Formats: sequence, structure tokens, C-alpha cells
Amino acid sequence: MKWKKLGQVFDPTTWDDGIDREWMKSHSQCTSTLVFDDFVRIYFSSRYDKDKDGQATSVTTYLDVDRNDLKKILRVSKNPVLPLGELGNFDENAVYPTSVIRHDGKVLLYYAGWSRCKSVPFNTAVGLAISEDDGKTFTRYANGPVLPASPFEPFVISGPKIRKFDGKFYMYYLAGSKWIDNDGSPEIVYKNRMATSDDGIHWKKENRNIVADIYDENECQAGPDVFEYKGKYHMYFVYRQGLNFRSEDNRGYKIGYATSDDKFNWKRDDENVGILYSDTGWDSKMHHYPHIFKLDGKHYMLYNGNDFGRYGFGLAVLEE
Repeated sequence: MKWKKLGQVFDPTTWDDGIDREWMKSHSQCTSTLVFDDFVRIYFSSRYDKDKDGQATSVTTYLDVDRNDLKKILRVSKNPVLPLGELGNFDENAVYPTSVIRHDGKVLLYYAGWSRCKSVPFNTAVGLAISEDDGKTFTRYANGPVLPASPFEPFVISGPKIRKFDGKFYMYYLAGSKWIDNDGSPEIVYKNRMATSDDGIHWKKENRNIVADIYDENECQAGPDVFEYKGKYHMYFVYRQGLNFRSEDNRGYKIGYATSDDKFNWKRDDENVGILYSDTGWDSKMHHYPHIFKLDGKHYMLYNGNDFGRYGFGLAVLEE
């Protein structure tokens, strides 16, 4: 597998169309796509300025790009597509739109809902929202998550990517396994996992890690996106060292790669990932949140760069 980088598509810190979006001051994270006749809609999360306590809040919005020129931005939504959750809800402080999919004439948005905690910084679970206006606005399926914590996955359920194969829903996601006290700064360890569903609402978890570690037991894995290509299933995800990944070079997020013959059992093969950091610029120190979509016979990858997508996302195409 070899990916050719096509460059940066969108940077919220420099975008200016004359509209002041107070909720889009930085970051465009967790991209997912819907393909239309004339354009491709890219959903992402963006942030308000930090509050007086230094806390960030993220909401979900979208932009549309020309189907024939995926770096040509046609419009950016004037509003978020879904409000934050109510006081005390699992998605009170952030909504990350990690996956959208058409089903039965509607658009389903699976998202990571984020809430702040006291002893540790946050907790997350997977929510579902539904659109009946072709993805312009969404309404929550319920106030609670469709994939919550459980006895074998006690916290931090996030990064869901949804695919349908042979009429069945497959969710690839991350689940936290433990928190580590790193000199008074809690750090979470999480691994890639999966669940299946017949209706996209009720899910059966596999309750096991599906990608092997290459560092150690504290390696973190996230954002697994799966697609079928040339008789195999391919997974792109990110991974990092468990501790000090923000402050030390080469410990941060990189894109990893695995293959499968059956969607359940995965062989890790990072040597053939086909995409690496750039030497300089917006994606020279971090890659995050890869998303694969197919358009006119080609496979494209959207991904975030440095600082968790503070400076937006870029595009790559799979070379045949």
C-alpha cells in the first residue's frame, strides 16, 4: 500500500469567509465523509477558545468540497449540526463526529461524546444522532450512549468507525484499559476493539483487543478505519507510546496498518503503512484520525496533522 499526499485541505486557524464562528477557533478533528453527486461533505469537530479555566469544548460541523477537486472548498457550515449534551450527560463537553453512514433513507452519525471528570481528565462513550435532511442537521437517538462502558470495558469508549459488510454493521473503536498516574498527570491506555450489530443500534462487543502491540502493554491505539480492497480488509489506525508522548520526539501518534481475511482477526503490518510524517510543515510531528473513503474508483485518506488537528486536515490518495 502506498499513499500519495495531496496536501492540506483545511486549516480553521486561517480560514476566513467573512463569518465569525465562535465555535471554530481552532482544530478540525475526526473527519468523516458523505459523498453527493457534485460534492463531498466532510464532517469534523472544532473548538471554541479555551475558557477561563483553560478547558476546551468541541462541537461538530462540516464543509463541502468539489467532487472533481477535493481541495476546493465550496462552503463551510454556518452552524454546528448537533448541540452539546445537556448538563450531566455523557456528551456535555464535546461531540466528535467519527463516522457517518447512510441507512434506510437517513444519515446516521456515530460520535464520541466527551465529559470532564475530577480524578481523571475525561470520560467518553459512543452516541448516535440521526439526520432526515441529508446530513445538514441531526437529532440525538437518545440522551445516553449506544455503546457505553461495560464490565470488560470500564471507561473511555471512543473513536467509532462504522462499516456495513453484507448487510451487517461493524464498529471498530477504542476502549480504555487503565489509567496511569504519570507524576500526578493521569494518562489513559486504550486499545482497538470491535462490535457488530444487525440494526446499528444494539451492539455485540467482542471484548478483546484486535491489534497487537509493537511497543509494550501501555501502547495506545485509536481511530481504526476499515475498508475492503482487492479481496482483503484493510485497517488504518493510529498508535503512540503510553507516556510522555506530548513532550518527547517520536513518541506521538503515527498511522498504523493491519490486514484481515475475515474482518475479525487482524495481522499488523506497519512496515507497509505507506504514509509517514512530512519533513516539515503541518503534519511533520503527528498523524491522527485517518478516514478512508472511496470516490470514482479511487480510495482517499483524510487525516489530521500536528497537535491533534489544530491546523486542520489533509488528503492522500491510494496509488494503484
